[in-house]
Amino acid sequence: MPPLGIISGPMLLKSHVLGRLKPRALETPFGPATILLSDEVAFLPRHGLEGEPYILPHRINHPANLTALRDLGVRQVVSANSTGSLKTAFPPGTLVVPDDYIMLAASPTVFHDQPVHITPALSEELRQEWLSAAADCRLAIVNGGVYWHTVGPRFETRAEVRMASAFADIVGMTLGGEASVAKELGLDYASLCSVDNFAHGIGGKPLTMKEIVRCSRENAGAIVRIVKQLLEKRRGNG
Repeated sequence: MPPLGIISGPMLLKSHVLGRLKPRALETPFGPATILLSDEVAFLPRHGLEGEPYILPHRINHPANLTALRDLGVRQVVSANSTGSLKTAFPPGTLVVPDDYIMLAASPTVFHDQPVHITPALSEELRQEWLSAAADCRLAIVNGGVYWHTVGPRFETRAEVRMASAFADIVGMTLGGEASVAKELGLDYASLCSVDNFAHGIGGKPLTMKEIVRCSRENAGAIVRIVKQLLEKRRGNG
């Protein structure tokens, strides 16, 4: 069975839920990428490895990262993404498996000379795997929702949040680029999003990085449990 591609920040590595992984440096037409490998997992640390400079969202090389996963035989990619809430009905601590996304900014792409156009979509099969694993863990999760992708690294203005909240439920800086490039490369992709803060102007409290980091750490335990269950279910079905 091909390895499952997994993308997240450092929380999964720190948990050891992915088992023993060996780093593999790959060269792609879009630049270098480092993937951590086991027999069943190809893990992509989207913000870089611990001890290395942190890669801000707008500096992530999605074409290189996703191409490296594909070249390693990956055909399906699941990701864990940190988000802000655009709705008071989605307070910090909420887990969401979105079924669509909005990305109005220029999307990263592997196509530069070819007249190719993809129809973006998140994988329903992988979405159901996320939902099933969360249900097995008896964790509440929102089935569906729209992710609004912003470029970063700054947060959104209050006016931008008011506009986005009319069309989307959560906001972040990574899913749109990953999902779009994955689709271009023929990879299935779906995300589990943790709501780590209310977006600017929602919820009545000032938006600070300190609070976002605190909530993200609290949500990490649930994410790790779900990823562990997802991998165990895959082993059982293998």
